Amino acid sequence: MAGLINNLLIPFLVFQNICLGFRSPLSLFKRYKDTTRSLSSECLGSDRPVISLGLSDFALDIRMPGVTPKQSDTYLCMSVPLPVDDEAYVVDFKPHASMDTVHHMLLFGCNEPSSTENYWDCDEGTCKDKSNILYAWARNAPPTRLPKGVGFRVGGETGGRFFVLQVHYGDISAFRDKHKDCSGVTLHLTQQKQPLIAGMYLMMSVNTVIPPGEKVVDADIACHYKRFPMHLFAYRVHTHRLGKVVSGYRVRNGQWTLIGRQSPQLPQAFYPVEHPVDVSYDDILAARCVFSGEGRTTETHIGGTANDEMCNFYIMYYMEAKHAVSYMTCTQNANPEMFRNIPQEANIPIPVKSDMLRMTHGHHEETKDTDKSSLLQQAKKEEEEILDQDFHIEEAVEWPGLDLKLGQVSGLALDPENNLVIFHRGDHVWDENSFDSKFVYQQRGLGPIEQSTILVLNPSNAKLLRSMGKSLFYLPHGLSIDKNGNYWVTDVALHQVFKLGADGKEALLVLGVALQPGSDKNHFCQPTDVAVDPITGSIYVSDGYCNSRIIQFSPNGLYMMQWGEGTETSLGRARPGQFHIPHSLALIPDFSQLCVADRENGRIQCFRLETGEFIREIKHKSFGRQLFAVSYVPGGLLFAVNGMPYPGGAEPVQGFVMNFSTGEIIDTFIPLRKSFEMPHDVVASEDKTVFVGDVHARVVWKFTSTEKMEHRSVKKAGIEVQEIKEPETIVEARLKNNPESTDPLKKQEKQHLVRQASTGVSFVLITTLLIIPVVVLLAILVFIRWRKTTVYGADGDHKLDSSSGRILGRLRGKGGGGLNLGNFFASHKGYSRKGFDRLSTEGSDQEKDEDDGTDSEEECSAPPPPPAPSSS
Repeated sequence: MAGLINNLLIPFLVFQNICLGFRSPLSLFKRYKDTTRSLSSECLGSDRPVISLGLSDFALDIRMPGVTPKQSDTYLCMSVPLPVDDEAYVVDFKPHASMDTVHHMLLFGCNEPSSTENYWDCDEGTCKDKSNILYAWARNAPPTRLPKGVGFRVGGETGGRFFVLQVHYGDISAFRDKHKDCSGVTLHLTQQKQPLIAGMYLMMSVNTVIPPGEKVVDADIACHYKRFPMHLFAYRVHTHRLGKVVSGYRVRNGQWTLIGRQSPQLPQAFYPVEHPVDVSYDDILAARCVFSGEGRTTETHIGGTANDEMCNFYIMYYMEAKHAVSYMTCTQNANPEMFRNIPQEANIPIPVKSDMLRMTHGHHEETKDTDKSSLLQQAKKEEEEILDQDFHIEEAVEWPGLDLKLGQVSGLALDPENNLVIFHRGDHVWDENSFDSKFVYQQRGLGPIEQSTILVLNPSNAKLLRSMGKSLFYLPHGLSIDKNGNYWVTDVALHQVFKLGADGKEALLVLGVALQPGSDKNHFCQPTDVAVDPITGSIYVSDGYCNSRIIQFSPNGLYMMQWGEGTETSLGRARPGQFHIPHSLALIPDFSQLCVADRENGRIQCFRLETGEFIREIKHKSFGRQLFAVSYVPGGLLFAVNGMPYPGGAEPVQGFVMNFSTGEIIDTFIPLRKSFEMPHDVVASEDKTVFVGDVHARVVWKFTSTEKMEHRSVKKAGIEVQEIKEPETIVEARLKNNPESTDPLKKQEKQHLVRQASTGVSFVLITTLLIIPVVVLLAILVFIRWRKTTVYGADGDHKLDSSSGRILGRLRGKGGGGLNLGNFFASHKGYSRKGFDRLSTEGSDQEKDEDDGTDSEEECSAPPPPPAPSSS
């Protein structure tokens, strides 16, 4: 009997010993959670400030513990200890604040906060020892993302062990209802060593005085750099209300190189340094803030209140780990004479729309109810920006929309109810007989299209909800829908742009002259697309096949400005602002930008809405020679489709998903049923449902986001979903090394927080894997016991007992510490962070001959210099 008990005890101890080794990753934070303070019930998401993101990564939620400031210009501080003892690295930030309540936030790292209270007045100080700025936020800034391999070092022997959050509450009128504020920031940290260490360089004027009524006042800052090389990747500007423009430069051998230039009245985010800038020993870092004292009756000084001013230029940089310095400052002007040679751009204010001014200063002055509503919607949209890159786009093969009987599909859009709207050509086609050499439509005798050209479908089952647009159009092309549900369409045969009411029965606004191509303010030449700014109502038209320009109109259709020119093919590469068929528009209100699919140049160009100023180009070799359409989804995703490769080209026809901030391709997709022939337009919703219309195949495909298999196994292994009622409590917890897939996010799931349960690694999975060898071991021991009893009789019991004692002795000797997870954690690879990576500009722009078009459905462009690209 004793032998049988020993036989049962052996596998039990083996099982217990292994299970003790598989401790939950969250057990790492048990000491931290046991000492976490009690927070206000209004601070949703703050009751569990540490959230596991894997074996070596975790999120740390740093929030004000439900505070109500008593007077304006209050600075409140609170601290959070680093929840691990070893060195860690901050690799991502997500702010949770709105300008309606918070003027700005700063996050410091240090070893000893100025107070041990839940929060305190920052007049007492932030830290007792040296503090480093890790992050700064103001004016509804979007999230800051660090480049791959770069992190802020914290903890260990050299990094700070506490985070101190400082929140400046400017005007407290928003607290009339006595609500409690829980603003803050969520950090993504990893314990994997980073080869490059990030730091902050702050350039700040401390003695500028702005006289009342003075039109232009410059504040200049300059310092000699005396350290190891650093590489600059992001910048941020900060002033109060009087600031017009802030510019930063590296000066080397008298040459001024721009780091960044921005209006401080726009969202004060960290913007990427567009062209990489390195700073070496003895370079000069210089910055200028331009102010205006107009409207003030007294002098304005540098200070901490909203009525004072500030002149700050923040630079995020990285250095090799062995030379890294985490924080540097410059508060002097080492060489005033050098500013005589500062580039003229530093003296030119960046214009800001009045709507944006009301947004950025809305908590200091009264605004109309409609403005407040718009601001709240915008704030909510920005708070919900989560760049979830862990997904893959695949065709929804069960969607019946592929069987619709359509003409050439030229445009797609989603209406305010998220219904799919299709713009197609019925029985008309665009072929080589449609236009003459002067772009005049040659088939007017056919009359307008008799079928309904605008179809509204249920996006789930493709059921037709309503149709419109009979006998209105000749050759439909572009389609967009404004926030009020009005349809904006272009007709390349009529050379016109139309605004139709939601019922589609009559035109509310018509731009252009019917059937008359032209290049002046009143005419278009085959306009391709239209976009409407949801904030200002301004209208933007891409014009088009035979013009190469973007035209801006006022909400009531008055010409305002235009930009763009034709591509000079002899130069080889198209310059910024040059177009070869501006084919599709995507308006990005979050960043006040307009992006254009520059079709025959195979690229995306983005411009400032206010000025038409070129910002950047997104171009990849995989685009090939043509890029037909682009669509933006709030939250930071761009979708695009390309065209058929030219002869000799290898790039397939496909759809693309890109990170808007970096231009990086996150995913590509193709249909499973049929094949792309000439995908002409693309539109996507916030849940990553994508529709693509093909002008040749005459179909519309539906694609949805699907989750990666690796991610599904983790979810099955113990992930709980907790509903959160406020969008600012969403934690970005899906950062992976190879971002390619995720489940479709339904609307009701957008405000859910994915958290790993306290069991960490799946207990069920581990138990299943362990029971199998335990059962086998038990069976072997029982068999041995039976055999020995049979062969040796009673002596067998003693022999087995002796053997069991030796096994138990070995187990006790090795099992004291359980399974060592240290190596397991150290070997885990973190996710790939692509923020601020350089945009790919690969690919040739040399013209190639195109295949002869033989399809009767072929669209033909107006004939630019041969070889002519196919039109659509």
